Amino acid sequence: MRLPLPQFATGDRAPNHIAEVIETSTTEFLAQCLEPEDLSFPVMPPFGSWVKSVDEESGNQVYGVVYYATTMPIDSIHRARALGLSLQDLREQQPQIFAMLKTEFRAAIVGFERPMATGSQRFYQYLPPRPPQIHQAVYHCEPETIVAFSEQLDFLRTLLQVNGAPVEALTAAAIREVYQLRNADREWLVKAGRTLSVLLKDDYDRLKVVLSQIHP
Repeated sequence: MRLPLPQFATGDRAPNHIAEVIETSTTEFLAQCLEPEDLSFPVMPPFGSWVKSVDEESGNQVYGVVYYATTMPIDSIHRARALGLSLQDLREQQPQIFAMLKTEFRAAIVGFERPMATGSQRFYQYLPPRPPQIHQAVYHCEPETIVAFSEQLDFLRTLLQVNGAPVEALTAAAIREVYQLRNADREWLVKAGRTLSVLLKDDYDRLKVVLSQIHP
Protein backbone atom coordinates (compact mmCIF):
# COMPACT_ATOMS: atom_id res chain seq x y z
CA MET A 1 0.00 0.00 0.00
CA ARG A 2 1.32 3.42 -0.95
CA LEU A 3 1.22 6.05 1.76
CA PRO A 4 0.15 9.64 1.08
CA LEU A 5 2.75 12.36 0.92
CA PRO A 6 3.46 14.06 4.26
CA GLN A 7 1.70 17.39 4.13
CA PHE A 8 2.53 20.77 5.59
CA ALA A 9 0.18 23.59 6.39
CA THR A 10 -0.83 25.44 3.24
CA GLY A 11 0.36 28.66 4.86
CA ASP A 12 3.91 27.26 4.77
CA ARG A 13 4.08 27.06 0.97
CA ALA A 14 3.78 29.45 -1.95
CA PRO A 15 0.31 29.79 -3.52
CA ASN A 16 1.52 28.33 -6.82
CA HIS A 17 3.22 25.34 -5.13
CA ILE A 18 0.87 22.57 -6.22
CA ALA A 19 2.71 19.25 -6.29
CA GLU A 20 5.85 17.22 -5.70
CA VAL A 21 7.89 15.16 -8.16
CA ILE A 22 7.51 11.43 -7.48
CA GLU A 23 8.99 10.03 -10.71
CA THR A 24 11.40 11.63 -13.12
CA SER A 25 13.06 10.94 -16.47
CA THR A 26 14.94 12.78 -19.21
CA THR A 27 11.81 13.88 -21.09
CA GLU A 28 9.08 14.19 -18.43
CA PHE A 29 8.19 14.00 -14.76
CA LEU A 30 5.31 12.61 -12.73
CA ALA A 31 4.06 14.72 -9.82
CA GLN A 32 1.59 14.13 -7.01
CA CYS A 33 -0.64 17.05 -6.08
CA LEU A 34 -0.44 18.31 -2.52
CA GLU A 35 -3.54 17.81 -0.42
CA PRO A 36 -5.60 20.86 0.59
CA GLU A 37 -6.28 21.50 4.26
CA ASP A 38 -10.06 21.33 3.85
CA LEU A 39 -12.10 18.28 2.82
CA SER A 40 -11.77 18.56 -0.94
CA PHE A 41 -9.82 16.91 -3.70
CA PRO A 42 -6.46 18.32 -4.78
CA VAL A 43 -6.81 20.73 -7.69
CA MET A 44 -5.93 18.90 -10.90
CA PRO A 45 -3.83 21.15 -13.21
CA PRO A 46 -5.54 21.72 -16.56
CA PHE A 47 -4.52 19.81 -19.65
CA GLY A 48 -1.98 21.92 -21.55
CA SER A 49 -1.11 24.11 -18.54
CA TRP A 50 2.47 25.10 -17.73
CA VAL A 51 4.39 23.96 -14.64
CA LYS A 52 7.98 24.17 -13.45
CA SER A 53 10.36 22.44 -11.08
CA VAL A 54 14.09 22.62 -10.47
CA ASP A 55 17.24 20.59 -10.95
CA GLU A 56 18.79 21.46 -7.61
CA GLU A 57 22.32 20.45 -8.60
CA SER A 58 22.54 22.90 -11.51
CA GLY A 59 19.91 25.39 -10.38
CA ASN A 60 18.09 25.07 -13.71
CA GLN A 61 14.38 25.85 -13.70
CA VAL A 62 12.77 23.07 -15.74
CA TYR A 63 9.53 23.86 -17.61
CA GLY A 64 6.87 21.37 -18.60
CA VAL A 65 3.39 21.17 -20.08
CA VAL A 66 0.78 18.95 -18.40
CA TYR A 67 -0.43 16.23 -20.75
CA TYR A 68 -2.04 13.66 -18.42
CA ALA A 69 -3.73 13.79 -15.01
CA THR A 70 -5.56 11.25 -12.89
CA THR A 71 -7.21 10.82 -9.50
CA MET A 72 -7.10 7.31 -8.03
CA PRO A 73 -7.02 5.44 -4.71
CA ILE A 74 -3.73 5.47 -2.83
CA ASP A 75 -4.25 1.73 -2.35
CA SER A 76 -3.57 0.32 -5.81
CA ILE A 77 -5.40 -2.94 -5.02
CA HIS A 78 -8.86 -1.57 -4.29
CA ARG A 79 -10.70 0.61 -6.81
CA ALA A 80 -12.98 3.47 -5.87
CA ARG A 81 -16.68 2.65 -6.12
CA ALA A 82 -19.75 4.74 -6.78
CA LEU A 83 -21.47 5.89 -3.56
CA GLY A 84 -24.27 8.05 -4.98
CA LEU A 85 -23.35 10.99 -2.74
CA SER A 86 -22.67 14.63 -3.52
CA LEU A 87 -19.37 16.21 -2.51
CA GLN A 88 -21.09 17.80 0.47
CA ASP A 89 -22.54 14.42 1.50
CA LEU A 90 -19.08 12.88 1.22
CA ARG A 91 -17.65 15.54 3.52
CA GLU A 92 -20.33 14.85 6.11
CA GLN A 93 -20.69 11.06 5.86
CA GLN A 94 -17.44 9.75 4.39
CA PRO A 95 -14.70 12.31 5.17
CA GLN A 96 -12.02 9.59 5.11
CA ILE A 97 -12.55 9.29 1.34
CA PHE A 98 -10.48 12.42 0.73
CA ALA A 99 -7.43 10.91 2.48
CA MET A 100 -7.71 7.70 0.46
CA LEU A 101 -7.33 9.31 -2.97
CA LYS A 102 -4.39 10.90 -4.76
CA THR A 103 -4.13 13.16 -7.80
CA GLU A 104 -1.13 12.85 -10.10
CA PHE A 105 -0.12 14.43 -13.39
CA ARG A 106 2.57 14.01 -16.03
CA ALA A 107 4.35 16.97 -17.59
CA ALA A 108 6.41 16.85 -20.80
CA ILE A 109 9.64 18.82 -20.43
CA VAL A 110 9.83 21.57 -23.05
CA GLY A 111 12.83 23.58 -21.90
CA PHE A 112 14.68 25.17 -19.02
CA GLU A 113 16.06 28.41 -17.64
CA ARG A 114 19.70 28.59 -16.60
CA PRO A 115 20.59 30.91 -13.70
CA MET A 116 22.52 33.95 -14.89
CA ALA A 117 25.00 35.94 -12.81
CA THR A 118 23.39 39.15 -14.06
CA GLY A 119 19.97 38.06 -12.81
CA SER A 120 18.49 38.17 -16.31
CA GLN A 121 16.38 35.38 -17.82
CA ARG A 122 17.64 33.10 -20.58
CA PHE A 123 15.45 30.28 -21.82
CA TYR A 124 16.48 27.18 -23.72
CA GLN A 125 13.81 25.29 -25.61
CA TYR A 126 15.41 21.87 -25.60
CA LEU A 127 15.85 19.15 -22.97
CA PRO A 128 17.94 20.17 -19.94
CA PRO A 129 21.03 18.17 -18.92
CA ARG A 130 19.00 16.70 -16.04
CA PRO A 131 15.31 16.67 -15.12
CA PRO A 132 14.12 17.75 -11.66
CA GLN A 133 14.97 15.35 -8.84
CA ILE A 134 12.52 13.22 -6.87
CA HIS A 135 10.66 15.22 -4.16
CA GLN A 136 11.32 18.59 -5.77
CA ALA A 137 8.45 21.05 -5.53
CA VAL A 138 6.32 21.67 -8.62
CA TYR A 139 4.78 25.10 -9.25
CA HIS A 140 2.29 26.66 -11.61
CA CYS A 141 4.28 28.95 -13.92
CA GLU A 142 3.75 32.67 -13.48
CA PRO A 143 2.02 34.29 -16.50
CA GLU A 144 4.95 36.61 -17.18
CA THR A 145 7.31 33.62 -17.27
CA ILE A 146 5.17 31.79 -19.83
CA VAL A 147 4.97 34.93 -21.96
CA ALA A 148 8.76 35.33 -21.90
CA PHE A 149 9.40 31.64 -22.58
CA SER A 150 7.02 31.60 -25.55
CA GLU A 151 8.84 34.35 -27.43
CA GLN A 152 10.47 31.44 -29.25
CA LEU A 153 8.34 28.59 -30.57
CA ASP A 154 10.71 25.61 -30.68
CA PHE A 155 8.71 24.05 -27.84
CA LEU A 156 5.94 23.26 -30.36
CA ARG A 157 8.17 20.65 -32.00
CA THR A 158 8.69 18.98 -28.60
CA LEU A 159 4.95 18.87 -27.90
CA LEU A 160 4.25 17.28 -31.27
CA GLN A 161 6.64 14.45 -30.36
CA VAL A 162 5.40 13.57 -26.84
CA ASN A 163 4.93 9.83 -26.54
CA GLY A 164 1.66 8.47 -25.23
CA ALA A 165 -0.22 11.77 -25.46
CA PRO A 166 -2.89 13.21 -27.78
CA VAL A 167 -0.26 15.54 -29.21
CA GLU A 168 -2.54 17.51 -31.52
CA ALA A 169 -4.88 18.38 -28.65
CA LEU A 170 -1.92 19.04 -26.34
CA THR A 171 -0.27 21.44 -28.76
CA ALA A 172 -3.52 23.31 -29.32
CA ALA A 173 -4.18 23.56 -25.57
CA ALA A 174 -0.70 24.95 -24.88
CA ILE A 175 -1.12 27.54 -27.64
CA ARG A 176 -4.54 28.59 -26.30
CA GLU A 177 -3.05 29.05 -22.83
CA VAL A 178 -0.21 31.24 -24.10
CA TYR A 179 -2.54 33.22 -26.38
CA GLN A 180 -4.80 34.09 -23.44
CA LEU A 181 -1.85 35.07 -21.24
CA ARG A 182 -0.59 37.30 -24.06
CA ASN A 183 -3.91 39.16 -24.00
CA ALA A 184 -5.02 37.82 -27.37
CA ASP A 185 -1.85 38.78 -29.20
CA ARG A 186 -2.95 38.09 -32.78
CA GLU A 187 0.55 38.57 -34.18
CA TRP A 188 1.94 35.86 -31.88
CA LEU A 189 -0.91 33.51 -32.83
CA VAL A 190 -0.20 33.95 -36.54
CA LYS A 191 3.49 33.26 -35.86
CA ALA A 192 2.55 30.06 -33.99
CA GLY A 193 0.32 28.98 -36.89
CA ARG A 194 3.12 29.52 -39.38
CA THR A 195 5.52 27.52 -37.22
CA LEU A 196 3.03 24.65 -37.10
CA SER A 197 2.62 24.76 -40.87
CA VAL A 198 6.38 24.26 -41.24
CA LEU A 199 6.58 21.48 -38.65
CA LEU A 200 3.61 19.64 -40.18
CA LYS A 201 4.18 20.53 -43.82
CA ASP A 202 4.10 16.85 -44.77
CA ASP A 203 1.00 16.04 -42.72
CA TYR A 204 -1.85 18.36 -43.61
CA ASP A 205 -4.43 16.28 -41.72
CA ARG A 206 -2.58 16.69 -38.41
CA LEU A 207 -2.08 20.41 -39.05
CA LYS A 208 -5.78 20.80 -39.71
CA VAL A 209 -6.63 19.01 -36.45
CA VAL A 210 -4.38 21.28 -34.39
CA LEU A 211 -5.61 24.49 -36.02
CA SER A 212 -9.23 23.45 -35.63
CA GLN A 213 -8.75 23.26 -31.84
CA ILE A 214 -7.31 26.75 -31.50
CA HIS A 215 -10.16 29.17 -30.84
CA PRO A 216 -8.90 32.77 -30.68
